[in-house]
Amino acid sequence: MVIGTGYVGLVQGVCLADLGNEVTCVDIDKSKVEKLSQGISPIYEPGIEEMIANNLKAGRIKFTTDLSGNIEGNEIIFIAVGTPPDEDGRADLKYVIAAAEQVGKNLKHYQVVVNKSTVPIGTGEMVRQTIKKYYKGDFDVVSNPEFLREGSAIDDWIHPDRVVLGDVAGRKAAQKVAKLYEVLGAPILITNIETAEMIKYASNSFLATQISFINTLSNICEKVGANVDEVSKGMKLDRRIGAHAFLNAGLGYGGSCFPKDVEALIQIANDNKVKFGILEEAEAVNKEQRQRFVLRVKKKLIDLKGKKIAVWGIAFKPKTDDIRMAPSVAIIESLISLGAKIVAFDPVAQENLERIMPEVKFAGKAADACKGADALVIITEWDEFKQIDLEKIKKTMKAPNIFDGRNIYDPKQMKKNGFDYYSIGR
Repeated sequence: MVIGTGYVGLVQGVCLADLGNEVTCVDIDKSKVEKLSQGISPIYEPGIEEMIANNLKAGRIKFTTDLSGNIEGNEIIFIAVGTPPDEDGRADLKYVIAAAEQVGKNLKHYQVVVNKSTVPIGTGEMVRQTIKKYYKGDFDVVSNPEFLREGSAIDDWIHPDRVVLGDVAGRKAAQKVAKLYEVLGAPILITNIETAEMIKYASNSFLATQISFINTLSNICEKVGANVDEVSKGMKLDRRIGAHAFLNAGLGYGGSCFPKDVEALIQIANDNKVKFGILEEAEAVNKEQRQRFVLRVKKKLIDLKGKKIAVWGIAFKPKTDDIRMAPSVAIIESLISLGAKIVAFDPVAQENLERIMPEVKFAGKAADACKGADALVIITEWDEFKQIDLEKIKKTMKAPNIFDGRNIYDPKQMKKNGFDYYSIGR
């Protein structure tokens, strides 16, 4: 059983079913369950609807709002509900606790309960104590943090770098859960619960720090005449750093994981009276990077009042429609506050922005957004932007100003083509 059908829960349930397991996915949202039962995914994730349809047809997965009527017969129960940040950045555990209460009220025999949600240290024990209030029999709690990237979540699940499982002494429960993952051929690390919970926060926060590091470096590169892309390439050739390091300069990190996990780990440090200055600065740099980008636009256009700004890309990264903590939201808000009129385009995320920013106009094609624009701002590096006919774009623009927040074009070529082109750290 998987409780919760957001990014983590739905991918977990569908991928487990695809391996031949019998999976029941539970969610309190009736309309979401109805759509899933018809093979319609509530999230944009490449390949997921086909997998849902295949496993529904094979009878390996079902979707329901009824936890109590379906809990019997399951060996393992995954809790994969949301843990949004509260006002001070801590992970809000109300949905995790609510799920644990429902499990405790309905357990009738030994089962393994697995925390799949991103949760702070100590949540495993909190879940254990919550279940014990309602069920006096034998059960175990395991921590199994997820390391999925939106847009490639299915591939990340099927080809993981590692599987982390946290358990108490004896570890029979973790061994039981490990059998689900053995077929994937990845290293399986079994630790205590607190260590497993920390690995998730530590990994995301370290990656976020890399992003803020390279973005700070990009600002120095602009001052001294260096090219941050080549600096990054040179760094990645160091085996101690590696080819897959998060060292691409841009507008900073966003989405549902990095901002939330960085804030949460800072709060965990504060709660334990540990000064985590490096991480606090990484968070500050991330916010400043967006404002620096807006100031660059303002410096060029001087007065943004009434100016038309085309925006390419709304999602926080390609291959997803997620705009949670996306750089686009902060940048567009700032441009509007300065008087600019925004016309935006994104292949999949436009509806999500429209719900929270109705004052933004949207174009049906990337090229259409640029018609009569005083500037083009590129925020998300969708592949379709990389091969677009820029000569045609220039002819329709009021002024050939491009502010590239993702370094997708070559500066020399853009200058040759007659654009006033501004990128990051080059």
